[in-house]
Amino acid sequence: MMTDTATKTLEADGQTLAYRDVGTGEPVVLVHSGGFSGRQWRKLGDTLATTHRTVIPDLLGYGGSSEWPAGTPFHFRQDLAALEALAARLEQPAHFVGHSYGGFLAMQLALSRPQAVKSLAVFEPVAFGVLEASDWEGSPDLPSTFEGTGEAWLSAFVSGWNGPGAWDALNAETQQSFRKVGWKVYQEVASLASDKTTRETYATIAVPTLLLGGERTPTFERRVLDSLARVLPRAELQVFPGVGHMGPITHAREVNAAILRHLQAWSGRA
Repeated sequence: MMTDTATKTLEADGQTLAYRDVGTGEPVVLVHSGGFSGRQWRKLGDTLATTHRTVIPDLLGYGGSSEWPAGTPFHFRQDLAALEALAARLEQPAHFVGHSYGGFLAMQLALSRPQAVKSLAVFEPVAFGVLEASDWEGSPDLPSTFEGTGEAWLSAFVSGWNGPGAWDALNAETQQSFRKVGWKVYQEVASLASDKTTRETYATIAVPTLLLGGERTPTFERRVLDSLARVLPRAELQVFPGVGHMGPITHAREVNAAILRHLQAWSGRA
């Protein structure tokens, strides 16, 4: 949870979004992945705060933001609405950085509020609408029929992204953190699975976009990256050898360095 003096809040559709706001200069918004919180980006945020205004939200249901009660329906557009409200508060275009679900939300924001986004840097955004049915062959059914608050679904979800046994390899504290937000994550995934945003729609994103991914990510996500790299008019694709879907955490130094280079290249430009 964000508890320092840099924490601010805003209200969006009856929900409270908490975010950390530090530094001065062009704004950069760092959006975390599903199951985590803004603390995921704290190290990168501290580095960026020396040159940029750095804004790190806790998405709904995480950290200092409104909890999401188990059993209450949720759609990713509710998180998107909260980010739209945050972007409006900044009062100038911002660079958006995101991982997985956070990367997807950043791209959706670039579609819904193009004037609010100066550039994108996204690590494996879960933009499943670009995939064909054949792209899923041999892949796990991430929404699945398991209850989102149950151990079976959480195990399938974590292992589906990170390989067999990944859930069991987590320490007890991390497993408990996932259990606490399991319903919200389940609802996020279910709404992502029904998203129909096409390649042609993503092709309208005109800002410089850094697409990042890991060599060891699931095949279906690599196909997402490849599809986006083909259609986005100003995209650059960088794939890290030996890295999986959780690269921003497991290989933070390398991933953060790439993001910093991107931001340095596009900051200060009209």
